[in-house]
Amino acid sequence: MTSRHLLRSLTFALLVLSGCSSEPPPEGAESVIVLHGLRRTPASMAILVARLEDAGYGVTSFGYASTSEPMEALIDQLEAAVALCCADHPEDVHFVTHSMGGVLVRSYLSQQPEPHNGRVVMLSPPSQGSEIVDAFADSPRLRALFVGPAASELGTDSAGIARKLGPVRFDLGIITGDKSLSPIGSWVIPGPDDGKVAVGRANVEGSADFLVISATHTFIMNRRDVARQVVHFLQNGRFSPTDP
Repeated sequence: MTSRHLLRSLTFALLVLSGCSSEPPPEGAESVIVLHGLRRTPASMAILVARLEDAGYGVTSFGYASTSEPMEALIDQLEAAVALCCADHPEDVHFVTHSMGGVLVRSYLSQQPEPHNGRVVMLSPPSQGSEIVDAFADSPRLRALFVGPAASELGTDSAGIARKLGPVRFDLGIITGDKSLSPIGSWVIPGPDDGKVAVGRANVEGSADFLVISATHTFIMNRRDVARQVVHFLQNGRFSPTDP
């Protein structure tokens, strides 16, 4: 078995264990891949996944080792997951992400040869890097312990992967929060923030829509109004000016 075949087999097992749709999606349902954030698991996205399923989408919750694998390995795993769930239409799949999951999707899409037709909604992404990651710059041991190799690339300087990706060329909506449960995180981050990501660093050049709400980084994905806005963007390519 080649390393790529082994990777695809392991990814399939991970998708089964991490909880895809509990019931078969409706015939002709559009596909959505949901990605969690740093130091989280698919369980953190379970409420949002259920609401997307209720809206009629076929949902795959992609779990990945956010603190132990480098970004390139995570990109390969995501590519394998897309091939497994959406082999007939990989360019049409939608993505909904939290935190570092957004940078992972941007990295994956930047390497695809064909334009991406599906829509992407990112929740609290460190699109322009994170001051939290910067805080560990002088301590490689602490950075490896608390951040990991992939997130270590999310610094705010020009060497950070988020800064290297450039403008997006797909239909993207971003929702971020300005309420913090982390006094230490907010002390490190200048300006409004959600405890982990500065509001000003969540947006990215080329995004179709940007929405700031009173929410925290940790729990933004669990809000009912956020789920409604995610569905509205997937359907319309923009957020609702008034929460439906």
